[in-house]
Amino acid sequence: MGKLSPIQLDTYEPLREVVSEALREAIRSGVLSPGERLMEIQLSEELGVSRTPVREAIRKLDQEGYVIMMPRRGAYVASITIRDINEIFEIRRALESLSSSLAAERISSDELETLQRLLVEIGRYIKAKDMEKIVETDIKFHDMLYQASRNERLVGVISNLREQLTRFRTLSMSYPGRLEATLKEHKAMVDAIAKGDAEAAKEAALVHMEHSEQTLLDAMETREKK
Repeated sequence: MGKLSPIQLDTYEPLREVVSEALREAIRSGVLSPGERLMEIQLSEELGVSRTPVREAIRKLDQEGYVIMMPRRGAYVASITIRDINEIFEIRRALESLSSSLAAERISSDELETLQRLLVEIGRYIKAKDMEKIVETDIKFHDMLYQASRNERLVGVISNLREQLTRFRTLSMSYPGRLEATLKEHKAMVDAIAKGDAEAAKEAALVHMEHSEQTLLDAMETREKK
């Protein structure tokens, strides 16, 4: 039995985009593992589509960093090293802290209200143990935070870096105690932003990034031991 479920063809999106998202989600969720070879024929059979949109989707995911195309060897799910994680978070610490400090100076009352509402939603989903909604709402929270910085170039760079680690988000969030800690860290950021305290917002974002990095490394180590 295949790992992937057939695609429901009930959308107006181009088929290659639907296939791309299906494969992207399979990589993010760990259904397709780092280093695993992606066979066009097998994937097309499992997804219930022709090989062409699968081929196009693999090329797209190669550009996004989810897949590595190796000459004469085929396509593989991209692996990520400890060094990769360290480098990504090294940059994210600087940019996320800048984003939060700018948000403290530039956020609108509506955006602040949205951040506070999203915190409540995340807390509710944590109690319900609804990981899909937790991840979805966490993404909305950070997107709103970036928007409040009023710096589109900064948002673009941060979003690209974040995308490189999106497939590990559920792994990290599932680590014991991480959800509750994340909610506290988010609240500290929002409280500082609400007060217009740029320095405190910057520090809260730094703490959040440091803990996020360490949790991901711990979660990956735990998974490897299994």
